[in-house]
Amino acid sequence: MPNYKYKARDKFARAVSGEVVAETSASAASKLQEMGYVPVSIEEVHFSATAGFLEKFQRISLYELSGFTRQLYALQKAGLPLLTSLTAISAQTKNPFFKKTIDDIARDIRGGLSFSEALRKHIRIFDEIYISMVHAAESGGNLVNILERLASLIEQDMDTKSRIKGATRYPMIAFFVLCVGFMIIVSFVIPRFALVYSHFNALLPLPTRILIAINVAIQNYWYVFLIAVAGITVGFIQFLKTPFGRSLWDNIRLKVPVFGPLVTMLTMSRFSRITAILMKSGVPILEILELSAKTAGNVIISRAILNIRASVSQGKGISEPMKISGLFPEAVVQMVYVGEQTGKVDELLLSVADYYDLESGYMIKNLTTYIEPLLIFILAVMVLLLALAVFLPMWNLIKVFKPA
Repeated sequence: MPNYKYKARDKFARAVSGEVVAETSASAASKLQEMGYVPVSIEEVHFSATAGFLEKFQRISLYELSGFTRQLYALQKAGLPLLTSLTAISAQTKNPFFKKTIDDIARDIRGGLSFSEALRKHIRIFDEIYISMVHAAESGGNLVNILERLASLIEQDMDTKSRIKGATRYPMIAFFVLCVGFMIIVSFVIPRFALVYSHFNALLPLPTRILIAINVAIQNYWYVFLIAVAGITVGFIQFLKTPFGRSLWDNIRLKVPVFGPLVTMLTMSRFSRITAILMKSGVPILEILELSAKTAGNVIISRAILNIRASVSQGKGISEPMKISGLFPEAVVQMVYVGEQTGKVDELLLSVADYYDLESGYMIKNLTTYIEPLLIFILAVMVLLLALAVFLPMWNLIKVFKPA
């Protein structure tokens, strides 16, 4: 809904101004009258297209979102009104884009929107799960508890990403350094051998010729290389936007060695934890499963969750479609089945999430160990190629200068 800037008079005839959210100017006037104001002027606020374009490239980190949620939780727990809390958080926010977002949310609430409706206007920052939990909190009157659960959920995501970055940092640095060394040798060392050999009409060894060809291609046809990389990247992105492409890629992600099982564990952990938290928050189970399917990040897993939703909508349980999907271990399916029998599905789903967190944590801790064999193989091939390209010409030069 659009925003309308207004000027009005209150019951004491004092001038007031601000913005209100409404479908039309007439409904904006009705809202002002309900607030006890007499409208003087109402104008629709038109946002700059340039500002809207720039906002697409602005991001809010999980750290900032976690800080916002934790601060709002603390202020709400202390008994402060929601608008007062948002104003206080905005004053302490250093990110200008996030500060503007919080101010916009506060303005929309003053204009008559609920907290969840105001958040929905910033869906790029607050996802469907965040909004749904806040909406459930508004219905149940337990915003403090929901904010605490949201903060814990965000912090869990932050911790997982931090551990993955820490585990992959060394292999990435080692591979980057090797690539830099490879390019230096190809660009500066190998051409000198070619120059020396050109005076003796001798044939360079195959590894040296390969690196010289790479050097010539990079120096003379770098733009073709860039165009090819850009074309492949754009083509791959477009391919992923097709149903077949997305399904094929997500299936590969689940089956690739080391990373496939890790992706499955992390996705299942998030699904179990989110489902349990939403159930505790009072969100209907069908809505929970629909949200979980949308935010799974993998169409194969999304389909499995939608199959679970279809089973629940027919009055059946959760455990049977989980077993049929083949994505859940038998122990997990049994835990959910017991939860259905005892009426404690949410508690056992949290246990499932803890199980996946434990398994994924162990795998992340040993991720470097799993990657090392592949990294060593790549390093060995590149070092062997460089060594042969550098030393074989030197041995041939010795033969050239050797007296008959």
